[in-house]
Amino acid sequence: MGLSLSVWLHSSADHSPPSSSSAFPPLAVPTSSRLAVTLNSSPVAPGDSRSHWSSLHCSPHFLLSACKQEVTRSPVEQSSDGVRAEVGVKSGLHVWEVLWNPNHRGTHAVLGISRHNCPLQASGYNVLVGGDSQSWGWELKTNQLWHAEQNLGLYPGKRKRCHSESGGDFWPQSSTSSHTKTAQTPLPIPERILLVLDADAGTLGFIVDGSFLGVAFKDLPRGVELFPAVSSVRGGASIRLRYLNGATRDPPALMALCGLSIRQLLGQQRQNQLDKLPLPPRLHHYLLSSQ
Repeated sequence: MGLSLSVWLHSSADHSPPSSSSAFPPLAVPTSSRLAVTLNSSPVAPGDSRSHWSSLHCSPHFLLSACKQEVTRSPVEQSSDGVRAEVGVKSGLHVWEVLWNPNHRGTHAVLGISRHNCPLQASGYNVLVGGDSQSWGWELKTNQLWHAEQNLGLYPGKRKRCHSESGGDFWPQSSTSSHTKTAQTPLPIPERILLVLDADAGTLGFIVDGSFLGVAFKDLPRGVELFPAVSSVRGGASIRLRYLNGATRDPPALMALCGLSIRQLLGQQRQNQLDKLPLPPRLHHYLLSSQ
């Protein structure tokens, strides 16, 4: 039963109505039930150490806030600067929220993940996250994906195959020319971005405007610590990090899948009416507490 419900949740996500105010819903792909349950679970406490930028793995041109959740780049010319999260992960599915004002990005504003030894400072204006074999980055202004100094194409959109990767393209071409044109044109990325790292599957993807845009990178190294990371060249750029939630390799619990299906059937407009369902008090409490 749990497997059947998991499959139903995966397929039903494909029929959610797109928002007319955003360009991203038409580019969205269905989420797995594991990711859907993770996104619909209550976020961890804001002070969690996985929400901290590292004071050690950080360019000297980045200043950390007292809470360590925000970094601000100093106005230094001819320098590319990066910072990693304080805590990395080796396994599980994990979701972080990154807040980065589009007006404070400039060129070479990159979001992604890195291993321990990715360079975090370089002369000139360069892509740092994704500029070597130890990191994978999404350049937000151009929508380009970067790894090992290679430009891998647009995301979302059809991408080139890296010479070190096996398998086909990560993103299928749309059957309509209008969709393809939209997917191949850089889109303005809003302030809030969710970074989705599945360390078990070795994949990295992003969620924008509530839309999962699919896998950006696959075949990431397994069993090694991976860290959220950013790099910037713009003075005054402030970037905030928060760890939202995670899941183990195990399938979601049946209770979590049932709660998610109920909320999906109610729809966003009726989420505040959960207490009116003819359910026992304990189920009411569970549904309300897991929002």
